[in-house]
Amino acid sequence: MGARKRISAEARKEANKTLYFAKLNNVPTSPRKMRLVADMIRGMEVNKALGVLRFSTKEASNRMEKLLRSAISNWEQKTEQKADAGELYITAVHVDSARMLKRLRPAPQGRGYRVRKRSNHVTLYIDKINNNQN
Repeated sequence: MGARKRISAEARKEANKTLYFAKLNNVPTSPRKMRLVADMIRGMEVNKALGVLRFSTKEASNRMEKLLRSAISNWEQKTEQKADAGELYITAVHVDSARMLKRLRPAPQGRGYRVRKRSNHVTLYIDKINNNQN
């Protein structure tokens, strides 16, 4: 690893120490469907978001709920406080596309249609409300 690359990697690691997040890789759901769930909870208070995800009928909401609980746990470990006071908010949710499995489906006249089975990466950031305001 070159010197500049190492310096920028160390700076990125130091910046991540002040952020509270959880990341979920290779979720076998299309990014479009996961973004619908992410848009429902973006900017919400954490306990309210957990309730919304719990009673949502979307399949992606179960994975997002588990990810949100992981982010809360990460915040509690880093700050050594409990998250009961209702002060935590979701600051950002990023849904990026991941690998795509390419399959073939039989089609008429000896042809084959390509089926793209998409997956995604989800990153969820949380923070206290007074730290959120820049």
